[in-house]
Amino acid sequence: MNATTTIGALTSSPLIRRHSANPILSPGDVPYGPAMVFNAGVVKYNGKYVMVFRNDYGNAELGTIEPHGTTNLGLAFSDDGIRWEVQPAPCWSWHDEEVVRVYDPRLTVIDGRCHMCFAVDTRHGVRGGIAVTDDFAKFDVLSLSVPDNRNMVLFPERIGGKYVRLERPFPVYSRGGVDRFDMWMSDSPDLRYWGGSKLLLGVEHVPFANDKVGPGAPPVRTDKGWLTTFHAVDIDGGRGKNGWEASWKKRYTAGIMLLDLEDPSKIVGMYREPLLAPEAVYETDGGFRNDVIFPGGMVLEDSGEVKIYYGAADTVECLATADVDDLVRLCLEGEQA
Repeated sequence: MNATTTIGALTSSPLIRRHSANPILSPGDVPYGPAMVFNAGVVKYNGKYVMVFRNDYGNAELGTIEPHGTTNLGLAFSDDGIRWEVQPAPCWSWHDEEVVRVYDPRLTVIDGRCHMCFAVDTRHGVRGGIAVTDDFAKFDVLSLSVPDNRNMVLFPERIGGKYVRLERPFPVYSRGGVDRFDMWMSDSPDLRYWGGSKLLLGVEHVPFANDKVGPGAPPVRTDKGWLTTFHAVDIDGGRGKNGWEASWKKRYTAGIMLLDLEDPSKIVGMYREPLLAPEAVYETDGGFRNDVIFPGGMVLEDSGEVKIYYGAADTVECLATADVDDLVRLCLEGEQA
């Protein structure tokens, strides 16, 4: 499939359910006045659900967004993963002579400590970072990639003795100056030095993408493999103003696949339609960028329920749920990769 092929209407799988409380976090829930709260990382940690979310600032009515340096990360806790207690101030921002901002957090608990992947806009390119925290008040940065890379997520345990991450590099120059971004994976002995990089999923492997694919929420272990969400993007030159921006021609959907437990570079199965496509009003209307769904957190409950947290329209944070057996079956039997 080439980048000029238009993709038609897309719908969500009937096996996934949007929560009736959606959006579970909106700008009005945050006491320090962001215009957008979205693309959160969510994890269960020390008996609580923890959410670290992205704050962007601007004016929805005027259709403006403030300079990137105003972006920061917020913090909220929950007892049930649905109702959130937002903390009174952002938990982290980073802005200096080189770093413009940090954003798009992804949380993974490894060996009892909470690790956070994040994107970093710098004056010399986009970098992907990994930090560790025990209290969400202090973040120790372990590594930063070279430009251009982002959308990193960590597996929650070592595989074959190594840490593993998924990532989405930005090979613009080698792709003729246009978007054509794929999902890669790398490994590390210590979370600091990364190598062994290989392609995991290309745009051409996803029927509902023609622009880019990349990681979503950190994978969760099941008996059949690593349940793994991803984001898929299609672009349509016929789309015009679709949100606050003057022109927004892309649509983001969430896909799902299953990776081998011992060798996650092997895709065991992949559902070849979107798991979640923009359909609800908070996903399609009134946002900074409409028609955007971006999964950033996934929690597998003891009951077998899977909670998938996702940013909607780059403006609010939402929740969808499904049964883990249904999702595994969707990957293995719904349509094979």
